[in-house]
Amino acid sequence: MPPVPDPTATPLPPTADRRPHQRTHHGDTVTDHYEWLRDKEDPEVIAHLEAENRYTEARTAHLADLTDAVFGEIKARTQETDLSVPSYAAHRGGGAYWYYSRTVEGSEYAIFCRVEAADRGTPPDPGQQIVGEQVLLDGNAEAEGHDFFSVGAFSVSEDGRLLAYSVDTTGGERFTLRVRDLSTGSELPDQIDDTAYGVAWAGNSHLFYTRADEAWRPYVVLRHRLGSDPAGDAEVITEPDERFWVGVDTSRDERWIVIGMGSKLTSEYHLLPTDEPESTPRLVAPRREGVEYDVEPAGDRLLVVHNDGGAEDFTLAQAPLDATGPEQWETVLPHQPGVRLLGVSAYAGHAVVSLRRDGLTALHVLPRDAAGDFGPGADIAFDEILHVVDAPGESEYETPTIRLSYASMLTPDSVYDYTLATGELTLLKRTPVLDDPTFGPFDPARYVQERAWATAEDGTRVPLSIVRRADVALDGRAPAVLYGYGSYEISIDPTFSLARLSLLDRGVVFAIAHVRGGGELGRRWYEDGKTLTKRNTFTDFIAAAHHLLENGYTSSDRLAARGASAGGLLMGAVANLAPGTFRAIHAGVPFVDALTTILDPELPLTVIEWEEWGDPLHDPEVYAYMKSYSPYENVSAQDYPSILATTSLNDTRVYYVEPAKWVAALRHTATNPDDRPILLKTEMTAGHGGVSGRYKSWRETAFEYAWILDQITG
Repeated sequence: MPPVPDPTATPLPPTADRRPHQRTHHGDTVTDHYEWLRDKEDPEVIAHLEAENRYTEARTAHLADLTDAVFGEIKARTQETDLSVPSYAAHRGGGAYWYYSRTVEGSEYAIFCRVEAADRGTPPDPGQQIVGEQVLLDGNAEAEGHDFFSVGAFSVSEDGRLLAYSVDTTGGERFTLRVRDLSTGSELPDQIDDTAYGVAWAGNSHLFYTRADEAWRPYVVLRHRLGSDPAGDAEVITEPDERFWVGVDTSRDERWIVIGMGSKLTSEYHLLPTDEPESTPRLVAPRREGVEYDVEPAGDRLLVVHNDGGAEDFTLAQAPLDATGPEQWETVLPHQPGVRLLGVSAYAGHAVVSLRRDGLTALHVLPRDAAGDFGPGADIAFDEILHVVDAPGESEYETPTIRLSYASMLTPDSVYDYTLATGELTLLKRTPVLDDPTFGPFDPARYVQERAWATAEDGTRVPLSIVRRADVALDGRAPAVLYGYGSYEISIDPTFSLARLSLLDRGVVFAIAHVRGGGELGRRWYEDGKTLTKRNTFTDFIAAAHHLLENGYTSSDRLAARGASAGGLLMGAVANLAPGTFRAIHAGVPFVDALTTILDPELPLTVIEWEEWGDPLHDPEVYAYMKSYSPYENVSAQDYPSILATTSLNDTRVYYVEPAKWVAALRHTATNPDDRPILLKTEMTAGHGGVSGRYKSWRETAFEYAWILDQITG
């Protein structure tokens, strides 16, 4: 008789077939044994991913109670039935409304609503039942029958009568655009398939939207006249350069359709009057290689944030409303090295400039006089050493206040009104953190947040944002998680996370490494972590880890690293470069087969990405450099940290095949002991952002946190 299987035995990991596939570039031939995993229509590929899921489930079965506990803590601390701060909007000929969204306990998705506004000064009371509420879009009803649901556009027409919205039910970021008559609740016949993010109204009769090509590049702006056949929608602007994407929006004063076209390094804008929706867009300034600019209509003029003339961290300028070239740009705020201007929002009586200074976000308010001219401005001040602040923008062009969002690693997400005439900040709402049955009420005084600086191998000082419980001793015995990203000039700000409390209250130190390649310290910080300087991103992160080790925050057997997407590339690179520094690594939707992807211009977003990573297809130096750090290319016979790679089958940005190949290569080559497993978990109905629905998302976070805690607190 065959032996009876031992139910307590460690299951064997799946072993992917090695099927040699060769590619040759610049005289270099590479044999890729796992490229066959790219075909998700192949039943063998699906079978392999499902086998990996079963293996991961078996190896993490002991985490069920901890996962449930963390999920319960997130749920307990969350006010599940809640209401956003209402925003006021007065429609031309359509009355005035307060717009808000709300959530209901037990429901996955937000419900978008409005109620008529008697006047601007009396918003609805979130603590009371809102009489006269109109539901515009119930995400829970729309998601019925679908495993995935996401909203890509949500915009009300100028007269407030129609809602244009789009939905994705696969995770593939291809949306169906619909129009709803808000007076009857019925859908108009104007259904448009295969749209990209966003939509813009011109008056009440025309919609502008974008469509993506096979490489998932939004490449064309189309115009739809309500009541017409979408098959006949006119192409307003088509972008043939594969490095450039297009986007479309309506200006705050609803007078202009704003069409933006940009690559990583160059941009161009066109304006079209909303009262002439079928006219030809006007070019604001022709594109010039390496010159980036944004345009914000400001009544009788344009505001332009640009880097022309060597303004590396950007300048704010104004120009005539009918400007057609940069020679018409007049400086309002001159370039200041190290102060990165991010954008500007224009209103009738002021402008709000978003910027970065000393690694933190800030808002600079410029008043306008009766003629619309700008006077000296000032920053809005905040006390906390670490924080993030943003001005998401009022819907009204004429407004006495501006709406701010604020948070820190200790202060939950907060919404303020800033009164322009007095500079007074009024707190409208702070996201509540409810009592947890295990850890009790949230008290910010029990925690500390701090800024630290690591020293990279080239002497560069790298900032860290750190949060921990105040009673955690810096004796090297605390578990810790180090998070990083470091690409696309995207900054990882010191925000608040309710879920993170489940780590902190278990004694975990949480740190963010603000590595080069991000935008925290200005454009130069980004430039020094891309293309042929990309290795700085990885060595900065390792330096940040060593700072934690050397200063008693943790030890290498209790330190986990975490990153996603391009941050997953960072995770794969540091796993190769410094495996002994970390006990565990979680890589979410990781870009770990970077060279293979960036070599193939047929894959989504590749050509656009050449300005970020370089062009290895045509440049042998870039090819050699990328090959030297791409995680999949550099897996070697050494002990790696425990690795959890999570991905989604329908991800259109980082294909599931990258972590699938990476894990297969690690399994074949790494010398890990059994207590350092290498795991792959694939969501079979999700996209780049993972699962949809808040409870599903909480459950996924709880699982990932449970895995990390199991690795670093055992």
